[in-house]
Amino acid sequence: MRKLLIFLLMAIIFVVCACSQEKPEKNDNFVLVKGGTFTNTKSNYYGKSVTISDFYIGKYEVTQKEWNEIMGSNPSKFKGDNLPVEMVSWYDVVEYCNKRSIKEGLKPYYNIDKNKIDPNNKSEYDNIKWTVTINVGANGYRLPTEAEWEYAAGGGQMSKSYTYSGSNNADEVAWYWRNAGDKYLSGDWNWSIIENNNNKTKSIGVKKPNELGLYDMSGNVREWCWNWYGDLDSNSGSFRVVKGGGWIGDVSNNEISFRGKFEASGIGPDQGFRVIRGE
Repeated sequence: MRKLLIFLLMAIIFVVCACSQEKPEKNDNFVLVKGGTFTNTKSNYYGKSVTISDFYIGKYEVTQKEWNEIMGSNPSKFKGDNLPVEMVSWYDVVEYCNKRSIKEGLKPYYNIDKNKIDPNNKSEYDNIKWTVTINVGANGYRLPTEAEWEYAAGGGQMSKSYTYSGSNNADEVAWYWRNAGDKYLSGDWNWSIIENNNNKTKSIGVKKPNELGLYDMSGNVREWCWNWYGDLDSNSGSFRVVKGGGWIGDVSNNEISFRGKFEASGIGPDQGFRVIRGE
């Protein structure tokens, strides 16, 4: 009887541990996005035969504290634990995803070959061009696809078809060039005025969330996605897709439908990301 009880106890412990590795814990800053077709009429994918599977997405952009815990350094221009990490390239963030997965006992989602030039990378200026492929079936952290990003930013099945992520008023949900500095700016976009206004990134989660409880998907920092920039779901290109706009850009960049682009090797003080995991 005692051996049977010990066996049952060990079995229970094994199941609990296995489950804790499969899904983020409740106190983690992740939101479960229930899949389906696009209901946000402002999305580039609305009316198309695209169906999204369930996934978990970070409630916030990855912070400098989270980055430093995994990577051991902080490349950001504007320093602060609760500020989104920036000055990170697409290559930097796929490495972060794999290292965080390993640290948390998950299977890395990406295969990264630093010695093989990616034949799909057509950029004249990207001198890195690692070949990065998907480890099918892996449960680790990854970047959202452009479709997944738009689906989540647009409110998923709870969408109210807002122009920005969570509102039709950008100032309610987004940090962008007019409101990300010492005072609210008017007139036309002007870099010298923006710089003199001390515009910069802001702490995560200050503005209003969207329908799913996600913060800063419009504004603050632009967010890397997996996809190449080109036709929707292109298999090659010179740029990777960035979404959401940032503190430097015009309000139009904050629209969920706006398709930004940046070379995978590019970095900037308005360039960050958030991570997702499969359901």
